[in-house]
Amino acid sequence: MSAPAPAPANALALSRPLLRGLVLLNLLYAAAIGLLFVAGLVAPDVVFDALGVRHGEQRAALVLGMRTVMVAGLVAAFVVDTVRAGDPFVAGNARRLQAIAWWVLAGEVLRLAIGATAWAASSPAQGLDLDTGFSLAPWLAVLLLFVLARVFAEGTRLRDDLAGTV
Repeated sequence: MSAPAPAPANALALSRPLLRGLVLLNLLYAAAIGLLFVAGLVAPDVVFDALGVRHGEQRAALVLGMRTVMVAGLVAAFVVDTVRAGDPFVAGNARRLQAIAWWVLAGEVLRLAIGATAWAASSPAQGLDLDTGFSLAPWLAVLLLFVLARVFAEGTRLRDDLAGTV
């Protein structure tokens, strides 16, 4: 039986370039959504015709719904924070995990709002088809992030208590 491969010396340090790349992709996503939003204001017929919105009595509601989703996409694009290195059991990490939990919760509420907007803007003639169905996984992630934040807060407290007794 062979020994398992050794773990990287500092996985957090190795993940920094990946995180930087993802932050860059997120900013590009925000720029693309912003350009689409502005183009939809400057040349709405060209943009929404290209997006497949048919002319008719429901066009205005569908265009408003799509613009609302674009604004929500811009808001969601800026829900990014940095990850910092250091001792895991510090109060700052517990606060960051709790903040992440709140941001994931806000993202899920925003996703449900986008789904409601798409539903309200749709008509039998043409629907705004977005994949915003309910998924249990993000809600479970929110719960686990809050629990993990509490574990980190308790770990910090216990480590500080231990350091005071030594």
